[in-house]
Order: sequence, then C-alpha cells, then structure tokens
Amino acid sequence: MSFTHSEFVTLLPSFASEIHPSVQSRTKRSIDILGAGVGLTLTALVLIPIAVAIYISDPGPIFYSQERCGFRGQTFRIWKFRSMVVNAEKLQHQVQNQAQGYIFKNNCDPRITRVGRFLRRTSLDELPQFWNVLRGEMSLVGTRPPTLNEVSRYKAHHWQRLEVKPGITGEWQANGRSTVTDFEEIVKLDLRYQERWSIAYDLGLIFKTIQVVLNRRGAC
Repeated sequence: MSFTHSEFVTLLPSFASEIHPSVQSRTKRSIDILGAGVGLTLTALVLIPIAVAIYISDPGPIFYSQERCGFRGQTFRIWKFRSMVVNAEKLQHQVQNQAQGYIFKNNCDPRITRVGRFLRRTSLDELPQFWNVLRGEMSLVGTRPPTLNEVSRYKAHHWQRLEVKPGITGEWQANGRSTVTDFEEIVKLDLRYQERWSIAYDLGLIFKTIQVVLNRRGAC
C-alpha cells in the first residue's frame, strides 16, 4: 500500500516538545558539513567509472531515489547509486523477506546486479547520500531512514526512533549491518544511540563503520 504525502502527514503522531540534543548540536552539524564535503569529493572522483559500470551491467538510471522519513516523520528523497535491476520494487513480491517486522531485507537479493553487489559490499552505493547530509536531511550518524510504508505501520514505541535525524551510519550499521534482521532489535539499537549520544560517540561509530566496510562484514 502506498501513500501520498498529504495522506502520510495525517498519520504522524504528536511528538514531544523537547528536541533531542543531537538535532540542535552545532558541532554535529559542522562535522556533517565537513564530512559531506569530503564524501561528495570522493563521489565526484568515482562517479564516471561507477556510472559506466552500472550502465553496462544493467542499462538504465545511474541513481536510485526513494522517499524516506527523517526527523519526526519529515519526508525527503534519499539518493543512492542504483544497485538493483530497473523496476526492482515491482519484483519485490518474488523475493523472500529474511527480516522480521516492518523492514524488508534479503542479503543475497537476486534483484541486485553483479556491479550492484560490489557497490553494496563496499558501501559505494551510499555515497550520493552525502548530498542528503549536506542539505541537512540526514546526518553522518543517526538512525536508519524508513520508507513511508514502513512508518505507516508503526506502533507507538517505534516513533521514538524518529526523534533524531537519519544517518548514513549508526548503531545498526556499525554493530550489526546485515546480520540484524529483526526490526525490534533495530529499534533497540536506535534508541540506545539516542541514550548514549555524544560527539565522541558519533566519531566512534564512524570509525567503527569504516572498519566494518573495509572488512566487508555483514554483506552478501
């Protein structure tokens, strides 16, 4: 089931007036801007070879975009390098969901192209998200940004995970990545991040994520 933006807005609950300190932190925002600058520079350097490889592997758009939910349900369009075949969303019903709860995941999804599998293993597919970080829609570190359909099924305790900005990385990516397939466990990790948040904690998760990516753990 899909929703228009206006229909989705009616589903949003009333959030607490107090805003999580990470959202208002100038230091965190400065780190995001600096990180986004570095990330977009890297993206520019690898854009042409990645674009050529994607097109040769499966002719079609180079980028993939999808509407996601950010801080307190605010919607934005996330960007990635396309790692699946064209019209992959229409084929989702043919793929087994290995996750439990309000997420869809299959670590060895057959819709992923050969080049796309490499992009995912190395997390290169996520480089365009630095544009979302620069725009302030995402942060370098936060929670996993859910789809509108996922959020439309949320129960009361799930909404708390949207009290911070979504991140390129976070507790789930650094401490579980694809090995965590239970949505309730992801929620626990997201809430743990909110409780433990500090600038030092963010930096620790960033470095831990780099280690995970370099070791290629948690990816098919």
